[in-house]
Amino acid sequence: MVKKGIKKLIADANEVIETLPTTEAIEAVNDDNSVIVDLRDIRELYREGRIPGSTHAPRGMLEFWVDPDSPYHKEIFASGKRLVLHCASGWRSALAAKTLQEMGLDNVCHIDGGFKAWKEADGPTEAVEKR
Repeated sequence: MVKKGIKKLIADANEVIETLPTTEAIEAVNDDNSVIVDLRDIRELYREGRIPGSTHAPRGMLEFWVDPDSPYHKEIFASGKRLVLHCASGWRSALAAKTLQEMGLDNVCHIDGGFKAWKEADGPTEAVEKR
């Protein structure tokens, strides 16, 4: 039996993380001190596109890519730049932002409503070609 469901996990995360309104997130695209991090599965990117200039970090690998002691570490996550996370609707990114805070990062936030809200606000997107 699940003792703490996904709704509660997301609500708990949203109490302790920074959530950017979509309008502010759109401005972050041109901010040299921010990195937009797309947590969606690669098939979602192929199907729906992505935010131009964003870094793709599949949700299942995020902690490994962030941790400098991991053999999978990616330097972009040690850049000191603000990490602006997003997924499709803001659920995975809320949980991921909380996890990164628990790992010690204080320069992390997520986009309210995710990529869906981004598109509804006419944020820029680009196609992703299958490899």
